[in-house]
Order: sequence, then structure tokens, then C-alpha cells
Amino acid sequence: MQKMLFSGLMVFIALTSGFAQGKFFSREGHIFFDATSNGSPEVIEANNRAVSSVIDLNTGQMEFAALIKSFRFERALMEEHFNENYLESTKFPKAVFKGKITDLKAINLGKDGSYPVKVTGTLTMHGETKPLTVDASLTVKGGKITLGKSSFSLTLADYKIKIPSLVSDKVASVAKVTIDVPYQPLADSK
Repeated sequence: MQKMLFSGLMVFIALTSGFAQGKFFSREGHIFFDATSNGSPEVIEANNRAVSSVIDLNTGQMEFAALIKSFRFERALMEEHFNENYLESTKFPKAVFKGKITDLKAINLGKDGSYPVKVTGTLTMHGETKPLTVDASLTVKGGKITLGKSSFSLTLADYKIKIPSLVSDKVASVAKVTIDVPYQPLADSK
């Protein structure tokens, strides 16, 4: 199932992107998710290191896709509850962000450096689509592009993710999310 979704995403990216200069992709993006409640000794953190993304540095358009089952928790039982009870990954297998870097024209992509950017778009997760604006950092180094260390908060109730009262003191109602994505030119993906 994961291979089918990933293959479909890559075909979609190839067809819509056209292998033109300025287009970059990644299959190695990283999302860190922390829903640890303040004061709780229970740590609720997960990593997903298989996030797919494409970005067009000519227009600023970008898209991310993360398979929910690719989030890895320290404890298998947490991972099971995350997939079956909270995110319902069988019914809603992925999270997708579609958006744009709004201030791309102010960046000199030909010069190495780290540039603050604002990304706006929509996040679809658990069957809900909501607007999202994130402050991020776009790093250019030796011709490589990284969208890095952008952090934001997600209110779980906005995505109709219900936390049972039995564990509400352990699971935060607002999760902290950090994204780090190293890109490579799309033409090199052949």
C-alpha cells in the first residue's frame, strides 16, 4: 500500500513538474511530532524520516506528503494507538500540505546562506483541510537547498483528532511539529 501511494505521488510530481530547472524534490524529509502534555512524565514523540516533497523555486509552489504509518514512536504501543485510535491511518493514510513560499523573490538563490521565509497553504490531515502559515528557513549551500527547522503548532481538535479523557493529562491538545527537508534537483531523480 505504501509503495503504491509513494509511486503514485512520484508519477504525479513528474507529470506536473516537467523536470524544469528550479524544481527540487525530496524523499528524505523529516517531521518531528511532539504531543507531550506539560507536566506529564510520559513522552509522546514521533519521527517520520520518509516525507516526500517537491518545490518549484521559480514560483515558490511546494507540496509535502507524509504517510501516517511512517511515524515512529519509541514505544510500539504508542505507535499502535497513534495509528488506530487517533489518526486512523487505515482510513486517512497520509497528511498533505500544499502551499507556497510567499516571499521567495527576496532571496538570492545563487548565494549560499540561510534565509527566513514564510510558507502559506493548506494542510489536509485526518480528513480535514485547514489553512496553515509557517515561518521557516531556506538554506542554500553549494547548490543544495534545504527547508529547515520550521516549527509550528497544530491544534489536534482542528483536525477532529479526539483524545480520550483517560489519557488527556498525558497527550497535549496542541502538538509541536518540526520539519526539515533536504532537496535535490528534480532532473537528477531519473
